[in-house]
Amino acid sequence: MNVQIAPSWKLALNPLFEKPYFAQIAAHLKTERALHKTIYPKGSQIFNAFEQTHYDDVKVVILGQDPYHNPGQAMGLSFSVPDGIKIPPSLSNIFKELKADTGTSIPPTGNLTPWAQQGVLLLNAVLTVRENEPASHSKIGWMNFTDDVIKHLSDQKSRLVFILWGNFAIQKQILIDATKHKILKAAHPSPLSAYNGFFGCKHFSATNDYLVSHNKTPINWAL
Repeated sequence: MNVQIAPSWKLALNPLFEKPYFAQIAAHLKTERALHKTIYPKGSQIFNAFEQTHYDDVKVVILGQDPYHNPGQAMGLSFSVPDGIKIPPSLSNIFKELKADTGTSIPPTGNLTPWAQQGVLLLNAVLTVRENEPASHSKIGWMNFTDDVIKHLSDQKSRLVFILWGNFAIQKQILIDATKHKILKAAHPSPLSAYNGFFGCKHFSATNDYLVSHNKTPINWAL
C-alpha cells in the first residue's frame, strides 16, 4: 500500500507500517479493487486525518467507527463530509449540541477540516468501507492499526482530550492513560441514541476548558 501520510506521522508510526496486519490490510484492499469493488474514501484520502492534523499539533481526538458508505460522503475524517454534501443525521446532532453548549451557529457545511487543522484528530477506528456495506472492512486489520495509534498517542503525548461517543468508542478507553489525558464519554450522536446522554454532554466547552487549563490554545469550533 502506498501510504500517503504526513511526514511527521510517518516518522512516528513507521513501526506500525511494518506490522503483519498492515500487509493484510493492503492485500485485502488490492483484492477488492481487483474484483471492482467500490471502496470509500478514495485512496488519496484514506489517511486524510493524518494529513490534516499534523503529529505535533494533536490536542484532541474524536473517535468514529468507520467511514460513511454512501457515494460522495467519506473524506477520511470521522463524522465529516465534503462541502456541498447533505449533513448526515449524527453530524447534525453534533452541531445541535455544539450550538447549545457554546452558542456557535449551526455550520452551513459538514466539512470538519478546520477542526482537524487546529489539532482535532478526526480518527475512524476503521479507515475504509465497501460502498453501501457498513462495517464491511471492520475485520481486515484496521482496528489493530488504529488501536496502536491511540496507544501511541496516549503513551507519547500528555494532556490530550479523547472524545468517545457511543459504546464502540467508549470501549477504547482501555487504550488511554486517564492519569495523563482527559477522557470525555457520552452516548452516540445518532438519532437513535442522542437523547440518551449525548445532548447536554457539553464536550466542546469541556474540551476547551481543559486545553486552556493546560496552557493550550482552545479550539475554534466555528466552521
